[in-house]
Amino acid sequence: MRRIISIWLPHLAIERWAKSSDCEPDAPVVLTVEGPHGLLIHAVTQAAAARGAQAGARLTDARALEPSLIAVPADPQGDAALVATLARWAGRWSPLVEVDGADALRLDVTGVAHLFGGERGLVRDIERCFARIGVTVRTAIAPTAAAAWALARCSRSAGEGLPEQLPSLHVSALRLAPDTARTLERLGLKTIGALLDMPRLALARRFRGGEDVVDALDRLTGRKDEPLTAAPVDPPPRAALRLEEPATHPEAAAQALERLIPRLVRELQERHLGARRLSLMGFRVDGSVAVASVATSIASRDPKHLNRLLSDKAATLDPEFGFDAFALQADWTEDLGAAQDSLVEEPSGTRDIARLVDRLTVKLGPRAVRRPQAEESHVPERASGWVAAVSSLRAKRSNPDKRKLDCRAPSGLAMTARPQHLLDRPEAIDVIYATPEGMPRRFVWRRAVHDIARAEGPERIAPEWWRQPSSARLRDYYRVEDATGRRYWIYREGVIGDGRGGLPNWFIHGLFG
Repeated sequence: MRRIISIWLPHLAIERWAKSSDCEPDAPVVLTVEGPHGLLIHAVTQAAAARGAQAGARLTDARALEPSLIAVPADPQGDAALVATLARWAGRWSPLVEVDGADALRLDVTGVAHLFGGERGLVRDIERCFARIGVTVRTAIAPTAAAAWALARCSRSAGEGLPEQLPSLHVSALRLAPDTARTLERLGLKTIGALLDMPRLALARRFRGGEDVVDALDRLTGRKDEPLTAAPVDPPPRAALRLEEPATHPEAAAQALERLIPRLVRELQERHLGARRLSLMGFRVDGSVAVASVATSIASRDPKHLNRLLSDKAATLDPEFGFDAFALQADWTEDLGAAQDSLVEEPSGTRDIARLVDRLTVKLGPRAVRRPQAEESHVPERASGWVAAVSSLRAKRSNPDKRKLDCRAPSGLAMTARPQHLLDRPEAIDVIYATPEGMPRRFVWRRAVHDIARAEGPERIAPEWWRQPSSARLRDYYRVEDATGRRYWIYREGVIGDGRGGLPNWFIHGLFG
């Protein structure tokens, strides 16, 4: 029996808006769209719903009842793009996924449920995965797409008790036009069961010129087939090579690579893409597959560079009983148009550095080649860190809508200059003499006395209350120069009477070049 699952996203628009908004969670916000007679409410938050706002109502009518409603323009195009993305993501449960309207998906899961421990296990896995990304769903499984759609909105069924539940559903579950649904209610036909008891010929005559009632019943019961059309998915760029005879020598993969790379580069050029991750697959005669993968720091389709990265990896593929086919696939790609260096200026060297990073990563491993990365913190020792030079770049693209905090000091302050060398850990110093205003005049560091000739500051940096204990003290940083011309970055931790300790302590944190 055919099994179709409907995934309804009832709060997609408002949940997508909430992720990129700075409004309070309990704000009475409504998303609006243009209607024939003014703005219409498209989606509402829980706070707005509690105040009587409903989707489909006019904004003026809702504000007459609750003037505190906050109206924000909706983004139907962005919502549609997200639904299309979720359709591709839902391919983990079925090879046949279709976008169903503006807020739903439907999947053909015939013969799939046993992989998840049955239909109940499949539904639980779907709801758990969507909850992990912050999207509310309602799901139902039925033999037809129309029945699954109806149950997802009017029931919590997972496929059982379908004959008993369908007759009790309201006629709106048939996806009829609003005028047709109102006409049926006036005739006393308020449920699907009442329609099923009516003669088909009588329904067809009554709704002459619009036989959507009989058609909807046929799609619901399976009398009329409703095929699914999978969402279009662009396959990744791929080049394949079949051998006439199995190759057992170790150089077979490298020789195949010389023929595969030009084909893959040609496809990348036609699609204006650049490869970020490549996989060379060798298909053995016994059915097993040997895979070698490399990644690049920037998008590339330079055949010489790609060949240099993959040649060493290809040599490690073991043919065992022999390879009879090879495939080279770009698992991760980015847009890459035609480009050239300036005709009058010297090349920036960015590509050369990226190629060097790629080669070192292939030779030494991804953990051995790292790059600095700025972190969201205004505390100096937490403002930067080290990450893998290649593999970590994907995380930067995961959430482009997320608002980043600007943790840098204001550009108007003279003390925003940071030392060229920052100590791994601040080292304690003894300040022998300081002015009443707190400006240091002499300090001892590593058994050497330094007389301060010039000083600038302070630059105050408060503790991060959301990650540091309540006893953490603020810092006043000074940029100082001793009598010999050496410059240091020192700070006083705490002030007298702050209630978080005794006398302030002094530390050195960095050295200026």
